[in-house]
Amino acid sequence: MTTTTAADRGGSLAWARRRDSLARFWRSYRTHRAGLYGLAGLVVIALIALTAPLTVGADVQSVTSAPGTALESPSGRFPLGTDQFGRSLLGLLVWGARISLAVGLLAAALSVAIGTLVGILAGHYGGWLSTALMRITDWFLVMPTLVLAIVLATVMSHSVWTVILAIGVTSWPTTARLVRAQTIAVESRPYIERARALGGGHRHIMSRHVLPNVMPLVLAQTTLGISNAILTEATLAFLGLGDPTVVSWGGMLQDAREAGAVSSGHWWYLAPPGIAIALVALSFTLCGRAVEAVLNPKLGVR
Repeated sequence: MTTTTAADRGGSLAWARRRDSLARFWRSYRTHRAGLYGLAGLVVIALIALTAPLTVGADVQSVTSAPGTALESPSGRFPLGTDQFGRSLLGLLVWGARISLAVGLLAAALSVAIGTLVGILAGHYGGWLSTALMRITDWFLVMPTLVLAIVLATVMSHSVWTVILAIGVTSWPTTARLVRAQTIAVESRPYIERARALGGGHRHIMSRHVLPNVMPLVLAQTTLGISNAILTEATLAFLGLGDPTVVSWGGMLQDAREAGAVSSGHWWYLAPPGIAIALVALSFTLCGRAVEAVLNPKLGVR
């Protein structure tokens, strides 16, 4: 005969509440038609990216073993044509989804993590620390994010991790401002005063009370930030500041420019990566707006 402890019951109750919360979130989310379209698009693109090693293989990136001739127009063999090295643009487009999505997700996660940390610290402690952190945040806000990212990507080695770092450390101020305001609102509630009266320290209050209450805002901000990160990565790659050893959608646009696709009218080289970037950014934006509307019903976004 098994004995159920209080800790087990508490854990079961917590998991039940999480499941109920997720169920309520999904019921509300699926009422937003645009959000469902965006989610469906992301699922399709994610499946294409994950199955790229099986569908097109890593050899599609090889210049030495390209199966076609330079700049072939679309045909039955190459539905999107070939690049200046004779590689299939469809294969490159599928493989490039892996890098573009990975950079967008990791850069947005880094950006939101920095912004959340700065916002919670500034909102919780206040005083001189809040003033100093917010002045740093204001400096990053007034400086163009793309210019700062270009500077960082220029002075550091050209790699995927450099691009992720450049985007992440330059795009966090908006999140910091939002999280700070939410933290101040949360800490004005009576249960925070009770937690302090019962001996709760700074770490306990920030991790157990403040962070769970700002997480919905952080989630919505992350979803919206991924599209910006993907667009910034594409811009850096187009400017020649990406990793030249990997294939990404922005890198494909850079290769098309260098190959003279604009002046020679090779539209099949330019259009597919540009359309792919636009579709992914739109999908993440639609999902982000739907998540924001679910977490903040006052917005009334549909």
